[in-house]
Amino acid sequence: MKFYSLSNPDYKVSFREAVIEGLAPDRSLYFPERIPKIDPSHLDPNSHRSFEDLSYEALYPFVSDDMSPEELKTIIQKTVHFELPLVPVGDYLSLELFHGPTLAFKDIGARFMAECLGLFHKKDQKTKKTVVLVATSGDTGGAVANGFLGVENVEVVILYPDQKISDVQELQMTTFHRNIKAVAVQGTFDDCQRLVKQAFVDTELKSQIDLTSANSINVARWLPQMLYYLKTFHSLREAGEKRDLIVSVPSGNFGNSCAGMLAYKMGIPFKRFVTATNTNNTVVRYLDGQGYNPQPTVPTLSNAMDVSDPSNFVRIQELFEPEELQQFMHACSFSDTQTIEAIKHIYKEYRYTAEPHGAIAYLGLENERLNSEKELGIFLETAHPIKFAAAVEKALEIKIEEPKAITALRDKKRKKGALSNYQELKTLLLNQ
Repeated sequence: MKFYSLSNPDYKVSFREAVIEGLAPDRSLYFPERIPKIDPSHLDPNSHRSFEDLSYEALYPFVSDDMSPEELKTIIQKTVHFELPLVPVGDYLSLELFHGPTLAFKDIGARFMAECLGLFHKKDQKTKKTVVLVATSGDTGGAVANGFLGVENVEVVILYPDQKISDVQELQMTTFHRNIKAVAVQGTFDDCQRLVKQAFVDTELKSQIDLTSANSINVARWLPQMLYYLKTFHSLREAGEKRDLIVSVPSGNFGNSCAGMLAYKMGIPFKRFVTATNTNNTVVRYLDGQGYNPQPTVPTLSNAMDVSDPSNFVRIQELFEPEELQQFMHACSFSDTQTIEAIKHIYKEYRYTAEPHGAIAYLGLENERLNSEKELGIFLETAHPIKFAAAVEKALEIKIEEPKAITALRDKKRKKGALSNYQELKTLLLNQ
């Protein structure tokens, strides 16, 4: 299968090339030339297909030109090696995606991409280093640092908005060292993302280094995120759940939402998606008929969603005709005040500790007013509450027990760089 530039469908590359390039030369995202279908009979619980088998079936059409079935199966085993539990919260289910090594959903995409890039380096017998440049609004940085740590011939540069992420998020990016470099940028996540995109169209820079990105703009970060949607459907149908499934996704750069919608297009019969955002609500306003008009990014408690110009929304527009998108995707936004009230409500009523992003996804389901006899709402908890301890502990007047994975980092030395403009970034990249 080939992947084409969303701005120039005639420009096509292989999966391997799309992974290594990150962005197309015209700064557009890559998109698969066709959407493969999962055999409907394999989704029947009576088929007794394992989650690993279904994961392989879903992903192999995208990568078949560049890796063998055995290579993909090995990568899947290394990627999804932790639990993805569905936890009852009132009438809904919380899909907990924070049981991986960095306590965030991005562990899956980051590990998958790291394994792909390592495989391609080995096959090409490359000795020249690849520089992975990534912008993060919080959780991507830690997941990428963990996933790429020690990968041969790969250097990672992580850009994050200075003083706009949580202490735990910064801890996870700045204590790995070796081939990982974390850099605080003066500005917002959108500023970090603009710097990344500027680097990718700098022909002088790219003539001197092999540059790729580990943001969800990269197909190897985006595609594997469909696996937990597949896992959710598979688990519920095996358990005998027959109601229509409505999924609420806390949405920032919209890669997570887009992966779920891709799973739907491949044959996973979700009824509807809710994309729940904070006050950075560009997509909400767009779907409400106000045009696509990004405003300056506003810092919020749900900082991983502080994105005003979400890159992956163009992929969603490629998946759906406008009228179909209006029917299938409902978008809503919530303030910090509403988020805190939701965290309090969920804890008081169900003794469940939600963090700000999961709380917003919960509010997205509440906004839908579901028919519980016919519909089941699932909201995504994308990070462990410890990553937003200050807000959660203040709201609930409790102390969150710190996971061992975080405690182990406390004694390590933090190391970070700083920059404020593109020329400083270019100098940094050339010196890797």
